[in-house]
Amino acid sequence: MKNSNKIRIVPLGGMREVGKNLTVIEYRDDLILVDCGMTFPGDEMPGIDIVIPDISYLVKNKHKIRGMVITHGHEDHIGAIPYVLKKINIPVYGTKLTLGLIQNKLKEHRLLGTAKLKTVSHGQKVRLGKLEVEWIRVNHSIPDSSCLAIKTPLGTIVHSGDFKVDFTPISGKPIDLNRLGEIGSRGVLCYMGESTNVLRPGYTMSESRVGETFDRIFSQTRRSRIIIATFASNVHRIQQIINAAEKFNRKVVLSGRSMLNVMSTAQRLGYLQVKPNTMIDIRDMNKYNPHQLVLITTGSQGEPMSALTRISNDEHRQIKLRQDDVVILSAHPIPGNENAVSSVINNLIERNVNVIYESLSEIHVSGHACQEELKMMLSILQPKYFVPCHGEIRHLKKHAEIAKKMGINKDNVFVLENGDCLEISQSEARMGKKVPSGQVLVDGLGVGDVGSVVLKDRKHLSEDGLISVVVAIDKEKKKIVSGPDIISRGFVYVKESGNLMSGAKKVVLKKVQDSLNGRNIQFNQIKSDIRDELRGYLFSKTKRNPMILPIIMEVKENS
Repeated sequence: MKNSNKIRIVPLGGMREVGKNLTVIEYRDDLILVDCGMTFPGDEMPGIDIVIPDISYLVKNKHKIRGMVITHGHEDHIGAIPYVLKKINIPVYGTKLTLGLIQNKLKEHRLLGTAKLKTVSHGQKVRLGKLEVEWIRVNHSIPDSSCLAIKTPLGTIVHSGDFKVDFTPISGKPIDLNRLGEIGSRGVLCYMGESTNVLRPGYTMSESRVGETFDRIFSQTRRSRIIIATFASNVHRIQQIINAAEKFNRKVVLSGRSMLNVMSTAQRLGYLQVKPNTMIDIRDMNKYNPHQLVLITTGSQGEPMSALTRISNDEHRQIKLRQDDVVILSAHPIPGNENAVSSVINNLIERNVNVIYESLSEIHVSGHACQEELKMMLSILQPKYFVPCHGEIRHLKKHAEIAKKMGINKDNVFVLENGDCLEISQSEARMGKKVPSGQVLVDGLGVGDVGSVVLKDRKHLSEDGLISVVVAIDKEKKKIVSGPDIISRGFVYVKESGNLMSGAKKVVLKKVQDSLNGRNIQFNQIKSDIRDELRGYLFSKTKRNPMILPIIMEVKENS
């Protein structure tokens, strides 16, 4: 296969994981990026804020990049854009609300003045080198979501983005199946289809069902304050909460920075319809009776610093729970967040409030296609090659299995992992050489400066605690001037462990004195000896293995 006559599909994120979506489509010297998302850290990443894709391959090939094309405005598709634009200043194309949310992120990173943002509308085509991208309307849990048809010299690649088939959407029009059918009838070279909900049979319910549930709950709780936690970016859900609030004469209060940012952007761009005086500032809610209020907050995933988590722990400065409050979690836990969500629910129930969540009522529907909708898309497009994306390995393999049952040749279905390179020519598709991929950890202002060694230390500290040993030594006199002082952090409570600390001090004192009696005094060797000796002592007494940090100071003892 000649290098000049093939298309390369290279996922740098979103394969065998949920989030961090980023795919490279490359033909000759033209390269485009589809989405650029982030994901949240797992339990094995203490202290990390977010995780973004490794873009070393993009930096190496930045002269080829013609632009970044975005399917929709969720964090797992746009969250890494500021970090990429700091290294590669390329144009970003997306629909109006999508770019509005991207602008918020760029403003935080002080990139708004330098970024090249290009607004497109559904049905519009943009030429990027030898590639042409068309945005096609789909339904999802955020307005302005798109499927992408990428026309190449060898054929059309369709990337589904995140989608569902909703014939009664809250706003806008249903998914443009007619246009997708036209593209399918002309031939699709490769289809990249999202797999998030592939394990669920049937069809995804319409978002309008949630509005009916809200109306029922609001009508039954006329004497209670209502607090609803949902994704800040789920504009359709927020619209339905506002509709119910206006119907039952309640004022709406927002809590959570991301909620305020998204609401402000969506309202400014015309994606939220709110009557005058419906919204009130959180500082003014005490002017109203509790039953006149509905609070919309972040925290549906149990995030530690979110508004709902702080409310459930009685740590929110302005919102204090009342026993007759009704709290609604209008979201489904993302894989990995189940324990955090359960903890929040338990905290709320312990405070004697009425908690309503998905397993108790229809207060959430997914924004992702279930099996029958995924089959519908495969049937409409009838691609030659199929690549399942956006999901863990169980999702990708299940989607691949469905595609094979739908008649796609098993040799034409590729389950990829991040860094794989699928090369497609006019006659065949095969795996090429892998490219660098992985994850970059963001901790505060640090991007990529926290690696496996630092994470290992953090994990060690979080599990076993720290013991610091401070000794002052006169090297010339081979004498301990002061110490050893032993400090415990997260290991044992010193006041209740006097015998243990006293024994540890004796162990260190003897070891240091033995080292000083030697011919060649090396501080690094003394530190190593302290660690080994103290580790053995502490483990024998406690069966624990804390991190041991010896600190040796060289001083001159006064004569």
